[in-house]
Amino acid sequence: MGIKSFQGARKNQNTTEDIPVKVSDYMTTKLITFRPEQSMEEAVDTLINERISGGPVVNDKNELIGMISEGDCIKHISDSRYYNMPMEDNQIENCMVKNVETIDGDMNIFDAANKFLNEKRRRFPIVKEGKLVGQISQKDILKATIKLKSQNWKNNR
Repeated sequence: MGIKSFQGARKNQNTTEDIPVKVSDYMTTKLITFRPEQSMEEAVDTLINERISGGPVVNDKNELIGMISEGDCIKHISDSRYYNMPMEDNQIENCMVKNVETIDGDMNIFDAANKFLNEKRRRFPIVKEGKLVGQISQKDILKATIKLKSQNWKNNR
C-alpha cells in the first residue's frame, strides 16, 4: 500500500479574465479639454491652475483635432519673445500638435505601457467612433500596475 498525500482542496485562483487589464478600465474620462480658438494665454492659465501638463484639443462635436502641452506653450512664449510678437494674438490651433496618435480603449494595459516607452509620450487620447472618450497617462499606467499587483502578484514583504 502506497502513501497518499492530501493537501486539501485547491483555492480558486484568479484568472486574468476576472482582473481588468484594458486601457478603458484605467483611463481618465473627466478631461480638461481645450478649444482651437482659445488663446495660448488661456491655455497656459488652465495648465497652471488645473495642475496638468497638457490636454486634448476638441472641436464642437467633441472630435479630437490636436493636443496642447506645456512644451508647446513654452515654445510659443519663446518664439513670441524672440520675434517680439504679442502673446495673446495666437490661438491654440496655431501651436498644438495636429497629428495625434491615439490608443484603443480595448488595448491591454501592459501593451499600452510598452507604447509609452517606445513613443516617449506622456499621454495618449482614446477615441471611439470619432469622439474623444478618455485619456491614458503614464501615471494611470502606474496606478493600474499597483492595483493589479495587489490582486494577483505576490507581495515581497
